[in-house]
Amino acid sequence: MSAKEKVLEVMKEAGKPVSAGEVEKLSGLERKEVDNAFKELKKESAIVSPVRFKWEPAK
Repeated sequence: MSAKEKVLEVMKEAGKPVSAGEVEKLSGLERKEVDNAFKELKKESAIVSPVRFKWEPAK
């Protein structure tokens, strides 16, 4: 499973907007991997930010 898939899975399981730090703790990935996955997911419009510094999967 890629880091992007893992990040999306953690976000879906959380059921609420989460920060990169929360994703890091819940997924077990390193912060650098989480940041890179966030960057790619933002480019693909796969995640949205309803609250500042918190992200959730796009609907």
